[in-house]
Amino acid sequence: MNNRPEKTQRVESIDLLRGVVMVIMALDHTRHFFHAGAMNYNISDFNTTNSALFFTRFITHYCAPVFVFLAGTAAYLYGRNKTKKTLFNYLFSRGIWLIFLEIFLNNFLWRFDISYKFIVIQVLWAIGFSMICLSFMIYFRYRIMFLIGLLIVVGHHL
Repeated sequence: MNNRPEKTQRVESIDLLRGVVMVIMALDHTRHFFHAGAMNYNISDFNTTNSALFFTRFITHYCAPVFVFLAGTAAYLYGRNKTKKTLFNYLFSRGIWLIFLEIFLNNFLWRFDISYKFIVIQVLWAIGFSMICLSFMIYFRYRIMFLIGLLIVVGHHL
């Protein structure tokens, strides 16, 4: 009888990076609830903050881009051995779910307003929308994808 766990196809370094980013984001989100002056001043302002608070806010600016990068990496790793149709369905349905969770669950948990008079869309929505776009882009040629990526990067501030 072999008691060793099954070998998984997961890339541990990606899981580790994802975990570190989640801990950093949890630190930033909980700061709002546990720091007495969190809502009274801007912690990015050197005149009203201290080094530790500034650093926690500064480092969290890297979390969303890392999550988006990891979503693309995960899509590539998932789709390596799948048909385009399977990958399309996976990305499209995940994107729809993320948008749904952002609009209905996150908005309720942040505002406790069941009327949804004011809807805030943030990082989950952006990742979900990007996954939907990516689900269509898997059918494009690599050159077209490269040109679209280049246009996004170069034309970002236009």
